Amino acid sequence: MYVADQWQDYEVLDCGDGEKLERWGKYVLCRPDPQVIWPQADPGAWSATQARYLRSDRGGGSWQFMEKLPERWQLSYKGLRFLVHPTGFKHTGLFPEQAANWDWMRSLITKSGRNIRVLNLFAYTGGATIACAAQGAHVTHVDAAKGMVQWAKENRSINNIPETSCRYIVEDALSFVRRELRRGNHYDGILMDPPSYGRGPNGEVWKLENELFSLVDTCAQALSDQPLFFLVNGYTTGFQPSVLENIINRTVAKRYGGKTFADELVLPIRSGGVLPCGTSGRWQIF
Repeated sequence: MYVADQWQDYEVLDCGDGEKLERWGKYVLCRPDPQVIWPQADPGAWSATQARYLRSDRGGGSWQFMEKLPERWQLSYKGLRFLVHPTGFKHTGLFPEQAANWDWMRSLITKSGRNIRVLNLFAYTGGATIACAAQGAHVTHVDAAKGMVQWAKENRSINNIPETSCRYIVEDALSFVRRELRRGNHYDGILMDPPSYGRGPNGEVWKLENELFSLVDTCAQALSDQPLFFLVNGYTTGFQPSVLENIINRTVAKRYGGKTFADELVLPIRSGGVLPCGTSGRWQIF
């Protein structure tokens, strides 16, 4: 398992009955999680809840606040800083389990001793962008949501990372990669966190199980002649790790050799056990 167990500002306090209780800095939030099908281990901990996300029978949901929280606040991880706040889609702007992947990529960038160019697709608020840029890489950050890209720019700013270290693109990820290939632009590291379901600009339906192989295969062509890493996250898909491993082996590893690994991403729970947070498929050249 890839365990994100180095956090100081974030913690899963307990899980049970379809919900997870989390400490985000000084604030305790309760959010639904369909994988939590066991009872609470520490019922007393839940009295500290300051905000709870409640799902609606009509779809979506809303936050119930027991206490007034700041409009937004910062979390730190190994010298990196991130802005977070409860959003209307139950998220906070950060996926803490991804810290395990940040550490992996940062280590590879450092060991390479080179100027590394990274492409971050479906990049959200830029946790991985900040992690790689802070390690000296130049990162191209691509997301189709303008609001998320703006949030990512603010994360860059509070980390005092030079504007020249990051390029921000508001565009469909696959369209951008195809355009980069036509231009002859390539990257030493590529990571992606594609959605499991969505609709394209012309109403076309996106289902990850139908699109993932061709997406990875196209992106593999955008790797440089000296590739360093490739990462595919599938935390919303229910894919087994071996699915991602097979896809990466048949695309990236087929072209470049190297090593492929895939496993569960998990977060430790203070009351015991780990919280499953999806899967990651990793490839590295050495």
